[in-house]
Order: sequence, then structure tokens, then C-alpha cells
Amino acid sequence: MRDRPGPTEPLPRPVVDTHCHLDVVDRSLGESPSPEAALALAREAGITRIVQVGCDVESSAWAVRAAESTPEIIAAVALHPNDVPRIVAREGRDGLEHAYARIEELAADPATRAVGETGLDYFRTRDESEQALQHESFRRHIDIAKRLDRTLVIHDRDAHADILRILDEEGAPDRVVFHCFSGDADMARHCADRGWFASFAGVITYKNADGLRDALRALPRDRILVETDAPYLTPVPHRGAVNASYLVPLTVRAMAQTRGEQLDQVCADLWDNAMSAFGEW
Repeated sequence: MRDRPGPTEPLPRPVVDTHCHLDVVDRSLGESPSPEAALALAREAGITRIVQVGCDVESSAWAVRAAESTPEIIAAVALHPNDVPRIVAREGRDGLEHAYARIEELAADPATRAVGETGLDYFRTRDESEQALQHESFRRHIDIAKRLDRTLVIHDRDAHADILRILDEEGAPDRVVFHCFSGDADMARHCADRGWFASFAGVITYKNADGLRDALRALPRDRILVETDAPYLTPVPHRGAVNASYLVPLTVRAMAQTRGEQLDQVCADLWDNAMSAFGEW
């Protein structure tokens, strides 16, 4: 377990952390700042808005409460694809239907701007029956996002082809964000052609992420976002330590360097794109 990273040099313009889990504590990474401390540190670093993301009913309800009480925060709510088979194993189909209904109720709250993170994860879920449950869940979340006019936030791990296929079959909502984008340059261009956003986390700073940097370079300026996925995916030089929104400047600087663009311009683009993806707040 590493010590918590120190402060980062503030960005020249404010930027949005478009995917964060302020409520998650993972002791294996170190001691996370409290949500209140995390927000204060983020402001000092120039991160003045945060999208708080739910992964189950409990964390989605937490996200809505945080958004209702904190002007800097908006909520995203969903059942994470890995959680869906667990709900069925624990509570049966009735439990899953109840969870879907509760997520839809939370998604209708004015503090909620997005449905997510939803999608497919073939890295942790390899059983075909469990993958079928993920497919069903992804389609249900797409439907909720479309009916409630919410942004769709996608978790895509080792499932690019099926994610794109299901989006085509169901018809994507007006606003789509690929959280922690992990595709190649061709997939990045495919997403940009459809007006979807790609959000980049600290992974962009990792030595073995050349393909991801190629994807970032392939995207037009108006399709890129930045995130932490805190407390995970901490950027270099703090990889393996606990992540928080105040470390976003490390990722943004790496993005500017990768794209060969001025930091001030990248910050402005990231802010404008977040407002386009989730609405002003």
C-alpha cells in the first residue's frame, strides 16, 4: 500500500472529472480522502465539477444524494454489468427486476444526468449465461436512457464488438460516453463518426498504452473527455496508489502532450465537451 499522492500543479483552466466513485474505499490502494476532502483538493487542482457514478442500487442512491446536496456534482446511476449476475444469484429474477425499477426511479431524479456505468465486461464475466444477463441489462439501461433523455455511460471491457452491435440494434441515445475508453484508433473513429464521446483515465499515462494514445490522437477535439475512475487507475507517477480527482491534471497534461496541443486549449475543450455530454451545471 502506497502513501496517498501529494497535491498536483493546478490546471490553467477548470476541467470536469467525468467519472468518479467518491463513495468507494479500497484499502489495498491506500487511504482515500473523504468525499469532502476530495472535493476540496479537486477544487485546488482546477477540477471544479465531478460526475459521481453508481454501480448498484446503493451507490446510485448515494450518487443522487451527493448531487442533490453538492453543486459541483451530478449523478449517473446504473447496475454495473458485473453486478447483474450477482443480483440474480443472490435474489433471483424478481430481485433483478426490483433493481431495474429502482435504477429507473433514481434516473428520473433531476440530479441525475446519466445512466451508467452500464455495458459489458468479458474480462471478469466469462460464463455465457452471465454474459447473456449483461446483454439484457445493457439493453434495459439503453432503453431507460432514451426514455428519460439521459446520457449513456458505457463500461466496455474486452467486449468492443458486442457493445457496438447492441448499440446499433437498440439505437443509441442522443449522448453516449465510453468511460475509460479502451479501444483502438479505428474504434475511436467509429465512435466519433456517431457523435459519441471517449473518456480517458490515467491509463493514458502508462508505458504500455501506445494503442490508447493512438486512439486519443485519432479523435477530433470535440469528442474527448477526461476522468479518474477514482479510486482506481491512478496516473503515473502514482500508479498503484489511491486515485482522486485532484490527480486529473496529470492525465490532462499527458493528453495534451500526446495530441501535441496547448494545455490551455485541451482544458477548454475538455470543459466544453463535458458540458455537451452531460449538460451545463
